[in-house]
Amino acid sequence: MEAYKRWVRRNKEYVHSLESLANGMTWLLPERFSESEIVPEAVTSILGIVTAVNDHIIETTPSQGHPKPQEPSSFPYSLFLTLMKDVETLVEVMAQHFYGDDGKWNFMAVTEATKVLARLALLRNSGYKMLLQGGESINDGKDPNDTNQPQARGRLLQQGRNGNFTPEGRALSAMSRFGENARMINNSTGFHMVVPHNINNPAIIQLPESDIKRPTLLSFLSDKGLPGGLMLMGEIMFIARPLLYVLLIRKYGPRSWLPWFISLTIDLMGMSSSTMLLTRHFDRKLHLSDSEKDELRRRKLLLALYLMRDPCFGKYTRQRLESTEKMLEPVPVVGFLAAKLIELLVGAQTRYTYMSGS
Repeated sequence: MEAYKRWVRRNKEYVHSLESLANGMTWLLPERFSESEIVPEAVTSILGIVTAVNDHIIETTPSQGHPKPQEPSSFPYSLFLTLMKDVETLVEVMAQHFYGDDGKWNFMAVTEATKVLARLALLRNSGYKMLLQGGESINDGKDPNDTNQPQARGRLLQQGRNGNFTPEGRALSAMSRFGENARMINNSTGFHMVVPHNINNPAIIQLPESDIKRPTLLSFLSDKGLPGGLMLMGEIMFIARPLLYVLLIRKYGPRSWLPWFISLTIDLMGMSSSTMLLTRHFDRKLHLSDSEKDELRRRKLLLALYLMRDPCFGKYTRQRLESTEKMLEPVPVVGFLAAKLIELLVGAQTRYTYMSGS
């Protein structure tokens, strides 16, 4: 395993390219979006797990004799959530195959409940910082591009300290992360690095982030006041919304408007609570990093997925897609590509996990 870790760390660009190629080719497997999709989806899940493990190895690459801490906790919640994202579609396909369209929602509820518990634990262990990419990226609370910070200055003085890349999502599963860059740079280090006055001195004082005392809920709310309460309320709504959505679908069915409206309402309320932090009045009390502002933009873009969820898709979106396909059909090449894209969208829409936004 140690030899494999060294190989991955030395050839990370090659590994990323190979993983992207393999993940893209899974969409060419036969019987995609058919009744016998278990085997193709299992292949895709295995590739996703390998990708997540490789990224975890790269992110924990030791630097200058010091290991990079992974998270502010002993359990790798970010890796766990990434693995959950990789296997949840396989769980849905198998549940639908063996238990039917109605029975699969029990398994989806268990999956979403597991992610809720992991995200709540990560939220607590991170000191109630905003979750990035649903908890799959570690939020160090710093602006990676801010060269005025000691940590950033320390990175500029060191060669070979590269950013960590999140894995490129598969073609349509990326819709569940709508607005996410295919390969975002996440410069999350676990050390507060102080650059000495004499830059010729190679010694760098490093304080492990794990030694920093994490605030409790009461101390966080007491310190951050109303802005902290609004941020926390927005995070809890963002975390709990998918589970409530699945439970409502399980009770009322996917064709009912009630789960759709309640889910949208929770998202809008949570979004309003979080975006209030961008005002100048609140920004003085709770400063948001660039990565946190990008996360708020990503969550706004996720609202577009409501157009792809039933019953809105069946009553409105699908008709618009079909009319667009007919309009572009006479155009050479463009008509063919549009038809294939719409066919892929319609097929992906049948999977809850592709459109869940969780």
